[in-house]
Amino acid sequence: MPVSERVTGTVELVVSELVTNARKYAPGPYLLVLEACHGAVEVTVWDSEPTLPTVQSTDPHRIGQHGLEIVVSVCRSFEMHREPVGKRIKVAVALADDWGAGVARQAE
Repeated sequence: MPVSERVTGTVELVVSELVTNARKYAPGPYLLVLEACHGAVEVTVWDSEPTLPTVQSTDPHRIGQHGLEIVVSVCRSFEMHREPVGKRIKVAVALADDWGAGVARQAE
């Protein structure tokens, strides 16, 4: 399946935001997994920090801390799960160039 530059750029942005957060906030190691399935690229980042991040509401006057806000807005799905050690964040970026329906969010 051909992948557009928009999709490629979106996946790169999502990976950058999630890995940067893991590197910045987790005290230990982190793991990145990319999988292509069900018409999407699934990006999963596990890190050793158990605290789930808070997706803040839109505020154009806030300086910084827009990363997860951006990730949620460009992904087909967004999930957060606590793990026995740390947490796992999993998102899906649609491979097709349609924007589809909104984001499904789930936290455990």
